Amino acid sequence: MNVNDIKSRINSGFYDKTFEAIYNDTAAARSRYLKALDGFCELYGDRDNIRLFSAPGRTEIGGNHTDHQHGCVLAGSVDCDVIAVVSANGADTVSVKSEGYPRDYVNINELAPDSDEYGHASALIRGVMAQFKELGYKIGGFDAYTTSNVLKGSGLSSSAAFEVLISNIVNSLFCEEKVDAVSIAKISQTAENVYFGKPSGLLDQMASSVGGFTYADFNDPKNPQIEKIDLDLSLSGKTLCVVDTGGNHSDLTGDYADITLECKAVSNYLGVDFLRDADTDRFYRELSAIRKECGDRAALRAFHFFNENDRVLSQRAALKQKDFDEFFRLVNESGESSYNYLQNLYSTSNVSEQGLSLAIALTKKFLKGEGACRVHGGGFAGTIQCYIPNELLADYKAMIEAVFGEGSCMVLKIRSLGGFELK
Repeated sequence: MNVNDIKSRINSGFYDKTFEAIYNDTAAARSRYLKALDGFCELYGDRDNIRLFSAPGRTEIGGNHTDHQHGCVLAGSVDCDVIAVVSANGADTVSVKSEGYPRDYVNINELAPDSDEYGHASALIRGVMAQFKELGYKIGGFDAYTTSNVLKGSGLSSSAAFEVLISNIVNSLFCEEKVDAVSIAKISQTAENVYFGKPSGLLDQMASSVGGFTYADFNDPKNPQIEKIDLDLSLSGKTLCVVDTGGNHSDLTGDYADITLECKAVSNYLGVDFLRDADTDRFYRELSAIRKECGDRAALRAFHFFNENDRVLSQRAALKQKDFDEFFRLVNESGESSYNYLQNLYSTSNVSEQGLSLAIALTKKFLKGEGACRVHGGGFAGTIQCYIPNELLADYKAMIEAVFGEGSCMVLKIRSLGGFELK
C-alpha cells in the first residue's frame, strides 16, 4: 500500500480498534498518524509497501531503585509512544527522520560502535542493526519518519521506546517477526549500553517491548524473570497521571550514584555484592555496627530496598487478583518509603528546590486519603506518579497545573500492546 492507501484506511476507521486499545483519544491518534504520513511523503515521496509502527514509553509502577540491587520491579507501558512510517528502500542505508531533529543515516555495512556517536539517535539505530546481524538475522535498508510524544526527562523512557521501535521495524521488514519481545528488549538494551554510551538496566526496554503491566525479577540480570500481567486499570475507577515538576536534572549524577554506593557499602558489609543476596536477619541484627560502618542514610536506604523488594511481590499479587484497594495502599506505602528511607525526593545540595515533595504534599492534600501517589523513577527532580479518582481528575489537573504549569500533568493509559506493527 502507498501513503494514500494508508490514509484511506485511517479515515475509514480501519485502525480504530487498534487506536482504542492503545490510546485514550482515537480522533487524536488518527490525526497524528495522518500527519506522520504527510511528513514521510514530504521527505521521501510516495512509496509502495508503507508500514506503520508504534513503541510505547513506560512508567515505573513499583520497585523504586531496586533494579540496580538485582531486585524486583513492576512497570507498565503507556499510551505515550514513538510512531513511525516506514518503507524498505532496497539500499544499504537506514535513513530515519525524527520530527524536530536532523535526519540520521546509518550504513548497515559499518556497524562498529563509535564513541563519537554516543548520545545520538544514530548510535541507537546502528546498535540495533548490529545486534540483529550478530544474532544471525537478515538486515536491510529502510526509510522512516518518526514522531514522539514521550517527552524527554519525563521518566517515561523515550530512548527505550525509540530502540524498541527500530527493533520492531527490523523484525517486521527483514526477519518475518521471528524475534520475540524479550529478545527485542535485550537487543535494545545492548544498543543503549554499548552504542549510545548510557548504562541502563533492562526494565525500560522490557516494559516497552512486552506491553501491559510487566513484572521483572533481576536476580539474574542477564536472564531476568519476566511476567506480563494483563489488567485494565480503568476498572479501578482511578486514572494514572504523571506530574512533571520541572526540576533540573543536570547536577544530580552524584545523588543517583550515592544511592548505589551506599547500598553497595551495606551489601559489602554483609558479605555480598548486591542487597538482593544479603541476609536480612543479619542486617537487622547488626544494625548498630552497620550504621557506624556505613552511616545512617546507607542503613535507611538498605532498609528501603529490603521492604520495597518485598512490596513489589505484594503489588504483583494484588494486580493479579484485581485487588485495587490493596494495590493503591502499597503504592502509597512505596512512596512513603522512598520519601523517608531512600530519601530521593530532593538533593541535599540544593534544598531550596523540592518540587517533588511539594507535588506529593499537594496531591495528598487534594486526595484526602483517596487514590495514591509516589515519586516516579530516579527521583531528586522530575516527576511524581499518582492515581486520581476519575470524578476528581479535571479538578486535580487544574490544581496541580496552576502550580507546575500548563501541560505538567500527563494523563496516561496502560496499554496492553508493547512495540508492534499496525496491520
